[in-house]
Amino acid sequence: MIRNFLYSILLTLVVCSCGVDGKHFKLEGRLLHLNQGEFYVYSTDGLLNGIDTVKIVGGRFAYEIPCTEQGTLVIVFPNFYEQPVFAAPGKSVKVTGDASLLRELETEGTRDNELMTAFRKQVSGLSPQQTIAAAAAFAQKNADSEAALWIVRKYFVATPSPDYAQARKLLATLHDRQPRNGNVARLAQQVNALAATVSGAKLPKFSCTDTSGNTVSSSEITKAAVGVIYLWASWNYESTEMQRRLKQMKDKAGNKLCVIGFSVDAAQASCNSFLERDSVKWSNVCDGLMFESKTVRTLGLYSIPSNILLKNGKIIERNVSSQELMRKLEELL
Repeated sequence: MIRNFLYSILLTLVVCSCGVDGKHFKLEGRLLHLNQGEFYVYSTDGLLNGIDTVKIVGGRFAYEIPCTEQGTLVIVFPNFYEQPVFAAPGKSVKVTGDASLLRELETEGTRDNELMTAFRKQVSGLSPQQTIAAAAAFAQKNADSEAALWIVRKYFVATPSPDYAQARKLLATLHDRQPRNGNVARLAQQVNALAATVSGAKLPKFSCTDTSGNTVSSSEITKAAVGVIYLWASWNYESTEMQRRLKQMKDKAGNKLCVIGFSVDAAQASCNSFLERDSVKWSNVCDGLMFESKTVRTLGLYSIPSNILLKNGKIIERNVSSQELMRKLEELL
């Protein structure tokens, strides 16, 4: 009997050591064709403060965080493809697949993650219009899930062509099914704020610190006759090319044009390197929080490149192409 009792204790210890306690969340995985490397992890809802770096060794990785409530983590892979992982206290999730086919990765361990995996498979090969329809149907059908909240954010809010009306409808459904989920309420508030930044609206107020340590505020650009706010990253060619063309325009226009840049690079050194290379002198903000930067979210800059064109402090265009932005600046200046 004593032997059996000791065996039971030993077995319990082994099982517990391999699992995760009720106040933590564990993410682990195995990736083919990526033996060594790293990726970033950030949160869309405050589950993490800042950004963590996770090492991949021998194609495997493991990452554990304190977790007392549900939330969403976002994995940013070396090619900057993003994938959500839904965390919950006491849960463990596993990601597997081929690193050369990141869109086909499978995440298992909780209902939310398995729903998301199924959705990615469902929309693979669909047209953009069909994908949007599938996203709306998914959110309505699974309105009690964190996955539905991610779908609403990704396809109806954080997109170059947001549909705030549809987002509001879907969030109302989610709120009915998840009345105590503060993340649903917060996204609904963000949508209301973003809906106020359409063409013709005033620029939302903001104040932050640029890469030189100087304060940058909305009053600086709203006082200008013509202003441009743009989102860029050192790893995105289209956005760095837009920045170079803005420099050419700024050199010609001088003080008639006010420009403020926001970089979503994880490391300020990467941002500074490009600014020095291209001799960009105007204010650029890079706080290392990527798309979760408070000001970036306030301004509704959810994709790269994004831009806001202002005339006398009012928004007249959003998210136009680099070529169209230059054409409009030529007209205004």
